Amino acid sequence: MDTNTILQGKHRGPPLGLLAIISAVLFIGGIALSSRMAGGFYVSPFAPEETILQFFRLHADAVRMQAFFLLASAVPLGIYAATVFSRLNFLGIRVAGVTIALYGGLGASFLLASSGMAQWVLSQHSSGSHGDSLFAWQDFAYVTGGPGYSSMLGLLIAGVAVPAYFMRLLPRWFCLAGVAIGICGQLSLLSLIWPSAIYFVPLTRFPGFGWLVWCGILLPNSNKSKSVQGGQRQ
Repeated sequence: MDTNTILQGKHRGPPLGLLAIISAVLFIGGIALSSRMAGGFYVSPFAPEETILQFFRLHADAVRMQAFFLLASAVPLGIYAATVFSRLNFLGIRVAGVTIALYGGLGASFLLASSGMAQWVLSQHSSGSHGDSLFAWQDFAYVTGGPGYSSMLGLLIAGVAVPAYFMRLLPRWFCLAGVAIGICGQLSLLSLIWPSAIYFVPLTRFPGFGWLVWCGILLPNSNKSKSVQGGQRQ
């Protein structure tokens, strides 16, 4: 006699929502703590040179603290990218967007870590005595942790949002919001030639944190196969 059975499997991996929360808390916590230590926000690379030199001379400890938290926040972000790639493949989504998401997530993690390491170099006493060297390291920290990171983060989010939209894995409005964040991430690259476009960096970064958290909560982690008949998959 024919029998119909629904086979279920559950993806095994770290909880995506928790990884996104840890990364966001480390990132935002580092900014908050270092700003409190310095008595103000991190100096802009577009500030006058004397202002930049004075900031790093007076607030090396705050810069070192932010460097630590930036580097720490990059680790769960990279794990998130690898896990969401694995989960989408587990759910049977094998399209280019999934690989683009992996590329973007690992790129964002690497660039964020690079920015943190550059800021650690800036926190060392020797860098404050050489203006040209300090400016070069600060520019590197900015381009990796600002537009570079935002662009890659946008690819991670859009790379998940687009396949999830067509496969109806996530709410349509949520996927469209992810695409919008991804576009902002690419527009942030304009800040390299048009400094006013720097506003696209926070427009990608902070909404992106929330998007990744909710994606981790909403994205299915179980795979239901088609019914099987007579003990064989249809």
